Amino acid sequence: MLLRAVFGAVALLSVASVPGALVWELSNASLSTAMGARHDTEQAVSNDPPIPIVAGTADPQDVPIYIFALGTVQALSTVTVRSRVDGQLQSLRFQEGQDVRAGDILAKVDPRPFEAALRQMEANLRRDQAQLRSAKVELERTRNLLARGLASRQSLDMQGAQVEQLEATVDADQAQIENAKIDLEYTVIRSPIDGRAGLRLVDEGNMIHASDTAAIVVVRQLQPAAVVFALPEEDLPKINSRLSAGSAPTVTAFGRDGTVDNVIDRNTGTFKLKARFGNEKKTLWPGQFVNARLHLATRRGGIVVSEAAVQHGPEGTYAFVIGPDNTVSMRAIRVAQIQSGIAVIDDGLSLGERVVVEGQHRLQPGSRVFEVKPHEAPSSNRPEQSAKS
Repeated sequence: MLLRAVFGAVALLSVASVPGALVWELSNASLSTAMGARHDTEQAVSNDPPIPIVAGTADPQDVPIYIFALGTVQALSTVTVRSRVDGQLQSLRFQEGQDVRAGDILAKVDPRPFEAALRQMEANLRRDQAQLRSAKVELERTRNLLARGLASRQSLDMQGAQVEQLEATVDADQAQIENAKIDLEYTVIRSPIDGRAGLRLVDEGNMIHASDTAAIVVVRQLQPAAVVFALPEEDLPKINSRLSAGSAPTVTAFGRDGTVDNVIDRNTGTFKLKARFGNEKKTLWPGQFVNARLHLATRRGGIVVSEAAVQHGPEGTYAFVIGPDNTVSMRAIRVAQIQSGIAVIDDGLSLGERVVVEGQHRLQPGSRVFEVKPHEAPSSNRPEQSAKS
């Protein structure tokens, strides 16, 4: 730092002074002063007693690469149960919070009006079938009379049209009966999915209608369940690359099935993913916030050091590297990931190099050190370990 300060002063003087020999003399004099000051500093450091430190080694290790996000648990399916017919809610057949299976009866609407409507439709069908049989007999009689010359062609055509009209009426009656049966079936309201029933939203005795926006109950599927979380858009190429390799990224505790949303939110610059898991023990609940850890890849033979070796300065991350002569130097490093106390190094360290893990606060470039065991290091040398989720 002193050397740079001196050179800065020389550059400033060279602008203010006249060119020529004076500038050269000032430069040489300042350079000599700076080199002397640096030598004095290094000499002072080398004369200091060795500093106890705990050392670690840059080792090779297969390291999983993770992406972390905050996710929300969602039911894989959510069904709002409403009545499909109008009538009085006769009974509720579920307990709030009860697990239900697809097809279980949840509620019943008074079926009597629908049973009466069905009987009326069946009576109409019998009436029209009787009329159709009579019309067919009359058509056959008219056909025989026409063959003997005792009836006109017009009479035969009219009778034939009457038969066709009654056949259509019978078909309409049968369709009305089918519709009435469906309405009667809808008076028994069943769960469409396996899931858990929520709070009842209407009480017995109320009139309910097919057009009501209010529900009777909401059923949510909890097994399997889903976790939805958002990642920055710059992570999208990594996810797509993994998906194009033929396998979905795994999400810790949420299984292997992952789905990527088909749009990036322009307001937040993120895209959404959905992970599905079995949730056999029902430990995840819709609306719950969870930490999602997506396993993107595994770096084979990556260079790793203890997280405590990574230091942070104004110009970025660095580490104190121990030389063969047991002196330390500050070296800039680039960290790919820190997880579970292990830092993965992208650049700045080579395999086998030793780094300082504890005792950095007393060090400066050129300090002499000697290694001690962790329990022998002064407590003041121990950096606080940051919690990692």
